[in-house]
Amino acid sequence: MTRLALYDRVAEETASIVIRRYSTSFGLAARLLETGVRQHVENIYALVRVADEIVDGPAMEAGLDAVGASRALNELERETELAMESGFSANLVVHAFALTARETGFGSELTTPFFESMRTDLSATVHDQESFDRYVYGSAEVVGLMCLRTFLHGRDVSAPDRERFEVGARSLGAAFQKVNFLRDLAADFEALGRSYFPGIRVESFSEADKIRLLDDIDADLRVSAAVIPDLPAGSRRAVALAQGLFAELAARLRATPSDKLVAARIRVPNPVKLRIAAAAAIGRTPRA
Repeated sequence: MTRLALYDRVAEETASIVIRRYSTSFGLAARLLETGVRQHVENIYALVRVADEIVDGPAMEAGLDAVGASRALNELERETELAMESGFSANLVVHAFALTARETGFGSELTTPFFESMRTDLSATVHDQESFDRYVYGSAEVVGLMCLRTFLHGRDVSAPDRERFEVGARSLGAAFQKVNFLRDLAADFEALGRSYFPGIRVESFSEADKIRLLDDIDADLRVSAAVIPDLPAGSRRAVALAQGLFAELAARLRATPSDKLVAARIRVPNPVKLRIAAAAAIGRTPRA
C-alpha cells in the first residue's frame, strides 16, 4: 500500500467515525448502502456535519463569535475547494470529501451553494420566501444531489432519468430540512434567534400554520417516493429507510397539536425506527 493510499483510508475512516457519532438514524440507513456507496455518502455527510458544527455547535462553545465562525467556515470552504482541485488536504474530513467529489464528478457547483447557506446561519435570522428557498437548496437539496452522484456513479443513466432522479433527490433533501425546521421550531428561535419559515411566528404558531407546512412537506415526500423504486439496488433500501423515517416523523408532527409541537421535540421511538428499517431491508419502498 502506498503512503497516499494509507492516508486515503485513514481519512475515510475518520469521516465514518464523525458521522456515526453524530447521527444514529443516519448510521441505521447507511448500513443498507452497498459498501462503496456507503463510504462516499459518509464522506459527504462528515463534511456537512463539520460545517454545521461551525455555525451551530462547539465553535460557539469554544468562544467564537459570528466573525470568528465565519472565518472558520470560509477556511473550511477554501480547504475543500483546494482539495477538490489537488486531491489532497491536511484536514482528514476534507480529504475524504474531496476523494468522493473527484471520483463521482461533482465540484463547486454543489459546494458553493452549500457553504453560502451555512454562512446565512451566521447572519440571517428571518427569511422571506426567496431566501428560504435559496437556503433550503444550499443546505439540503445539494446534499441530496451529491449523494445521488454516488448512487449513479459508473452507471449508464439516460438524461431524462437523471433529471427525474435529481428532482427526487432535491425533493427528499428539502423534505428532510423542512421537517427538521418544524420539529425544532421553538428551539431554533429561543436558542439561536432563527425563524426559518417565512411568515411563521413561534409565539402565534397555529394549527393552520402547522397543516400548511406539513402539506408542503408531504408534497416533497410524494415526489421523492416516486423515484425510489427506480434507484440502483445498492442505494434503494437506504433511501427508502430515510424516506420512511422522515415520513413517520412528519406524521407524528401532524398528530401533535400546534401548541404542544412548539413546547416539545417530537421523535420517532427506536422500536418504530427498527420496524421501518426492517421494511426497507426487505425491499419495501414507500408509496408515492
